[in-house]
Amino acid sequence: MSPIHYLEEKTLISLLQNKDQRAFNYLYDNYAGALYGVIIRIVRSKTYADEVIQDVFVKIWNHVDTFDATKGRLYTWMINIARNVAIDCIKSKGVQNEQKNQSLPNIVDDKEKHNFTIAEDVDFIGFKNVLNELKTDWKLLIEMAYFEGYTQQEIAVKLDIPIGTVKTRTRGALLELKRILKEYQ
Repeated sequence: MSPIHYLEEKTLISLLQNKDQRAFNYLYDNYAGALYGVIIRIVRSKTYADEVIQDVFVKIWNHVDTFDATKGRLYTWMINIARNVAIDCIKSKGVQNEQKNQSLPNIVDDKEKHNFTIAEDVDFIGFKNVLNELKTDWKLLIEMAYFEGYTQQEIAVKLDIPIGTVKTRTRGALLELKRILKEYQ
């Protein structure tokens, strides 16, 4: 079987739903990097990111029949799966306990490594540039919610602002992101 070099989204979805292995290979070859970038930004550990990316592709493969093209693009659906699996990973008891038991120097080293390596090298979809166009308080909310997995209530507590303010700012940030992303198309 020869590899597939280009597929339109509709064809790719159809082939995946028919469990075509070449389509899965195409999906992995063309999207793993971007999904990995989202995952590692959330879990901040190569070991966990490697596990999560495998889980993400298994979920995509097993649940591609639930994808609804009327609700969005395949890429967006996959990013949401990656984000959710990564957040589940960092919220798991085992990961939380391991992070609590990690010595301070390792945490500092990991943080510094990831700030330079990930932020600069693993921004496959250019989302960092998009986020940088947001007001500072909006950018912080989006990063906390989508890359660190905080709920709106947790953000309100952490930033010591009312939940209504978090909701209003998040809505404003999402509307602005929508406007900015239209310019990128």
